[in-house]
Amino acid sequence: MRIIGLVGATLVALTCWGASAQAQALNNSPPAVAGAKPVTVEHIKVHGASLEGNLEHESADRDVLVVLPPGYASHPDRHYPVVYALHGYSIGAEQWTREIHVPQTIENAFAKGARPMIVVLPDSKTVFGGSMYSGSPTVGDFETFIQHDLVAYIDAHYRTLPDRLSRGLAGHSMGGYGATRIGMKHPDVFGALYIMSPCCLSPRTGDQLDAKALASLESLKSAADATDLPFMARATLATAAAWSPDPARPPFYFDLPTRNGELQPDVLAKWTANAPLVFIDQYIGNLRRYRAIAIDVGDQDGLRFDARKLHEVLDSYGINNSFTIYPGTHVSNIAFRFQDEALPFFSKHLKFEATP
Repeated sequence: MRIIGLVGATLVALTCWGASAQAQALNNSPPAVAGAKPVTVEHIKVHGASLEGNLEHESADRDVLVVLPPGYASHPDRHYPVVYALHGYSIGAEQWTREIHVPQTIENAFAKGARPMIVVLPDSKTVFGGSMYSGSPTVGDFETFIQHDLVAYIDAHYRTLPDRLSRGLAGHSMGGYGATRIGMKHPDVFGALYIMSPCCLSPRTGDQLDAKALASLESLKSAADATDLPFMARATLATAAAWSPDPARPPFYFDLPTRNGELQPDVLAKWTANAPLVFIDQYIGNLRRYRAIAIDVGDQDGLRFDARKLHEVLDSYGINNSFTIYPGTHVSNIAFRFQDEALPFFSKHLKFEATP
């Protein structure tokens, strides 16, 4: 099954997401740094009021990994900045820790000079593989869960610096989309953004929709029927649940871009409305508030073209940002990027002192 045009290209450029799903084990692991001190990893549940009552029955109690820096327990009067790191489509937070080799990469980053901070990795995987970090009655409002429910919980239960300038937001692939989307809308919550290989930035037309593939999706009767679907087909279902919810259409409670084989322009319009390169102009004032914004992507990653467009829009408005194309695929070197670029970036740009 192959889904192209709006359905496929909105989710990825070329087939990089599909390659990502098959290549999680191919990403490189940085060697351990001699003398690196151990961090503490806590596995907790965080209740999201914004996720309650969703039509997919996604749990409102989400798994979250909290990585505490060396010395957290022995310095009870010290407070820390927090970096929220968002995983990509088809994986959860636990799998992403293996992809970016946490906790070793965090320990390494601290040993190499990054200042101690708390790193929070929330799980936003859903029945069809991902929430898109968007707000939907079908999957729940994951945008609000990240920027409000989760931040409030972490500030209440850990020794944080509860200041936007002491909070960073990062993400890879779908998580890069989430960091872009949430970052544009919520500069009152976060002070610096690191966007890694973001997906789903551009809108697409419906000119090349694969009618046969969409007809197969239209014929599904239950979520169990979707279990063995190809990667891109499941990603289409996840996107529909996030961006074109329809509480009047059980059992899935969403609209696909076609109905009975006919193109649905209103659904395409909803998907287009969720493309950051479409709505970015509305949030330029918000983006100016960030201390720093960084974007990176591999030179073999089909997402590099839209990532560059995002950088160019920021440049056109005079918004300071960095853009790096590094040697690598969608996943191959992200552990190195997380360790050697993202965490040092936040070490440099977050505020590490309490406001008097």
